[in-house]
Amino acid sequence: MKNVTKEKKIILASFVLVAFLITSSYVNEFRFESLSNLGKCAISSPSSTNSSSEDEIRILLGIPTKADNYERRNFLRLIYGTQSVVRAKIVLKFVFCNLTKEEQRVLIALEIMLHNDIIVLNCQENMDKGKTYTYFSSLPDMLKDEFDSVNPPYHYVIKGDDDTYFRLPKLVDTLRPLPREDLYFGYVVPCPSMDPFVHYMSGMGYLVSWDIVEWIKDSDIPKKHFVGPEDKIFGEWLKEGRRAKNRHNAKWSMYDYPEPPTRCTHELWPDTIAVHRLKTQEKWIRTLKYFNVTQNLKPSKLYHIP
Repeated sequence: MKNVTKEKKIILASFVLVAFLITSSYVNEFRFESLSNLGKCAISSPSSTNSSSEDEIRILLGIPTKADNYERRNFLRLIYGTQSVVRAKIVLKFVFCNLTKEEQRVLIALEIMLHNDIIVLNCQENMDKGKTYTYFSSLPDMLKDEFDSVNPPYHYVIKGDDDTYFRLPKLVDTLRPLPREDLYFGYVVPCPSMDPFVHYMSGMGYLVSWDIVEWIKDSDIPKKHFVGPEDKIFGEWLKEGRRAKNRHNAKWSMYDYPEPPTRCTHELWPDTIAVHRLKTQEKWIRTLKYFNVTQNLKPSKLYHIP
């Protein structure tokens, strides 16, 4: 009788252990899935509940970078993931060409699994030998299956440098009254110029409407001429193709960092869409401090930040 009781206890203990392991597995899976989804939704607007709302602006912010720049990507995820925008959906994507090392294939696959914010183009890594063309011309086919119910998938597409700080709420406020077709938006260069129809927009960050993205894909003009300073070449495409009848010069809400002073710089000021040439951590910190980006940090007993 004692042996039977002992066997029952062993069976009961085994059952409890199995139940515990199964429950732990589900809990861990839930935690991982929650963390994964948090990363994927980092740029989503908390005020946007209807993704197909007519008054919601959809923007793709593409930042060309290099595969090995892991630290810069994580830093920019902080910068953009903590900004909130009303009635807008802004999706951040880091853009680079084909992976060339085993390390990249493993680590970037992990980044994609967690953040889902990377585009890998079919090209050799470059700055002024066609990467910008490949980026814009690839988007319509890349996004076709993901946005069957939404047309266009984005109203605007940005090419922005990784040393440019975009203030997303200000950007959206500036775009809201502007046309959603045939639009070319940015900082006109050379610096003294104020006429967007004479020159072109600086590579610090320029924006075009979705119809221009589709035109870049279909037109023969970009295909024949894509080697050279990418922002200048981009402007030449639009000029030759007689595109972008709607142009907006965002100068001086877009500008270079004040130091060293040039004709392209001025002091930081509240009416800012983008600050360019943040080449050092010190310049980033000074800029973020000026705009008081941590003002919404909630008090907590878990930390003391004077």
